[in-house]
Amino acid sequence: MDDSARQHSGERISGAVGTPIPHDSAHLHVSGAALYTDDLPEPRGLLHAAVGLSPVAHARIAALDLGEVLQAPGVVDAMTADDIPGKNNCGPVVADDPVLAPGVVEYAGQAVFAVAAESVEAARKAVHLAKVSYEELKPIIDPVEAVAASSFVLPSEVIERGDSRKAIDAAAHRLQGRVSLGGQDQFYLEGQIAMALPREDGDLFVYSSTQHPGEVQHLVAEAIGRSSKDVVVECRRMGGAFGGKESQPALIACIASLLAHKTGRPCKLRLDRDVDMLMTGKRHDFVIDYEVGFDDDGLISGIRFEFAARCGMSADLSGAINDRTMFHCDNAYFLENISIVSHRCKTNTVSNTAFRGFGGPQGMFAIEHVIDDIARYLSRNPLDVRKRNFYGKTTRNVTQYQQTIEDNIIEDVVTQVESSSDYAARYAAVRAFNADSALLKKGIALTPVKFGISFTATHLNQAGALLHVYTDGTVHINHGGTEMGQGLFTKVAQVVAEELQIDIDRIKITASDTSKVPNASATAASAGADLNGKAAQAAAQTVKRRLIQFAAEHFNVEPSAVRFENNEVLVGGQAIGFAELVHLAWFARTSLSATGFYKTPKINYDRSTFSGRPFYYYAYGAAVSEVIVDTLTGEHRLLRVDIVHDCGKSLNPAIDLGQIEGGFIQGAGWLTTEELWWNEKGELKTHAPSTYKIPVCSDVPEEFHVTILESQANREETIHRSKAVGEPPLMLSLSVFHALRDAVASVSNYQVLPGLNAPATPESVLRAIDGQRAAG
Repeated sequence: MDDSARQHSGERISGAVGTPIPHDSAHLHVSGAALYTDDLPEPRGLLHAAVGLSPVAHARIAALDLGEVLQAPGVVDAMTADDIPGKNNCGPVVADDPVLAPGVVEYAGQAVFAVAAESVEAARKAVHLAKVSYEELKPIIDPVEAVAASSFVLPSEVIERGDSRKAIDAAAHRLQGRVSLGGQDQFYLEGQIAMALPREDGDLFVYSSTQHPGEVQHLVAEAIGRSSKDVVVECRRMGGAFGGKESQPALIACIASLLAHKTGRPCKLRLDRDVDMLMTGKRHDFVIDYEVGFDDDGLISGIRFEFAARCGMSADLSGAINDRTMFHCDNAYFLENISIVSHRCKTNTVSNTAFRGFGGPQGMFAIEHVIDDIARYLSRNPLDVRKRNFYGKTTRNVTQYQQTIEDNIIEDVVTQVESSSDYAARYAAVRAFNADSALLKKGIALTPVKFGISFTATHLNQAGALLHVYTDGTVHINHGGTEMGQGLFTKVAQVVAEELQIDIDRIKITASDTSKVPNASATAASAGADLNGKAAQAAAQTVKRRLIQFAAEHFNVEPSAVRFENNEVLVGGQAIGFAELVHLAWFARTSLSATGFYKTPKINYDRSTFSGRPFYYYAYGAAVSEVIVDTLTGEHRLLRVDIVHDCGKSLNPAIDLGQIEGGFIQGAGWLTTEELWWNEKGELKTHAPSTYKIPVCSDVPEEFHVTILESQANREETIHRSKAVGEPPLMLSLSVFHALRDAVASVSNYQVLPGLNAPATPESVLRAIDGQRAAG
């Protein structure tokens, strides 16, 4: 059907906002034609890099001899910290994270030197020929040990509201406890990689698999002793990131760039999986202490949290991550009297970093654990206790950081999933099953999510875009966001298609490039579509206004008589094709290129007092999970999941559905199968798929019901009233952990609080079951 026929038939443009079109690269993904950094054509003279890692967690480098390395077949050059011409730092916030260890190593897996060779194999073999002597120092591995030693990467922080001590002491009931919560490796399918190409006059062009090209640009420039104008960083797509490519790629890009700068030849550094897991940061693991006071109905009157996070050897992004933990340890609950202490522990382990949720999941884990303990102590249905503590809409609606919640729909979400999942009947059925089953035990749980959307660092809530309209009516759009499989490029293209009223196949979004959109924030905090969608819309609106003005003058009508609709522009009583109008406008010397800019409104936040409005809005969701556990082995299976999740007015329901499903399963892996284990020497021993288990297809429940909440437009003026969907669904997986707690508790006929730590591996579950039997 041609454009004119479609217009008169009343059809919409293809790819309009709100339509469930496929990911723009889906056909490339499934055919193997999508180009990732390692797939790009290799330039003539390319060198391949490898990194020599420290085998010890804490030591002084007594001697470093690379003589045999340099004599190895195929080796062209090598470098140590002494060879770095600029700053030896890849820390994103604090300059405490060296590219190459400057005399002292602080974790097993830290980069000590780098080698450039004619092949990957030659480089990787050569690093093992180095002769390095270490004077070992005592390492600190555990966050509890770090607290005792006052070993911190950043000062501990406190948030207090009301008088928690007085409220707890006066409460009818009191509980206290400690729970351990493990970390998580991002395990992106495409590992860390960068390829640096020397340009004329000492400039560099860097291909980097990164969520933050701008940060890579700045840190590479500083490392080679140049300025940002001398370095361009490009990223077309990543094969997964999950936060692990926010700050971590700077280290990889700096090493590749330093070797390229030193040798004058292009250089690629691609980590294999073992080295990637040893060398790069993960989700922070926590030890959480709590004390709580509550009444007979489970209403919390006072609560105290103490969080000890293993941050590793440097600050990285731990400040903002732990701040968000403090902001989300309320989840969906009003905590009138609360004290939160957050320790950012320095340990001799790899610096932990961003991971989907960015500290929020750990905070939510803490309060959900407390709520569950309260319910079990009172012998009540945990859902009843959760509801009793929910935030209100007009009262009990101010967070511990003094933000008034104006968009509370948590009761609506929970009511819907409670009904659609038949929770009440299944809760009773689970208990009936457990009463008749000695060895197999079932558990069920419903948990809510309230997740704040925006970077807590206010200045990062900005985005830019660059839009070109060509004379044939096709469009190029470039923005500061990056594509990691989450569909951001598709959503932004839909926004531009909607604004210009042209089919989406007329639009191409080009690779993220620091020479096109400068100083962009990381694609993180679930804000990619919010920020970059608005910036792209602004650019499209600028060109559209120019076209309207031109059309009004050219056809002698009022601007209000010009309307864009379904690949045409209606001017007065006539219709003209979009491409035709564009060509006329170009011929009349009308600019068809524009930049767009957006900054998130309303947010304000004073970190010195931990108060203000750090979040533009909240995303909500709720999930019901049912599990079955073998009490002889601790093995367990997820039987059924029901989810209702709030996406506002979805930009693309198909992509959002995928994000909800994927986020949930990734969260379930964090809480059940993915165990990071260090020995007493500080050596990570789970650094490959053989020992580190991410969820696989067989872990997805046979019954998996996901509903996107209908008719709930975002009350804030986000892009087409949509809501962020990257991170919030991960925390729906807390329902899996609490379903497991429910199954474990049944071993003592629900009389003993289950001592289950996360991840709830079969071993952990079996230990908790043994604890139930011993206490019972």
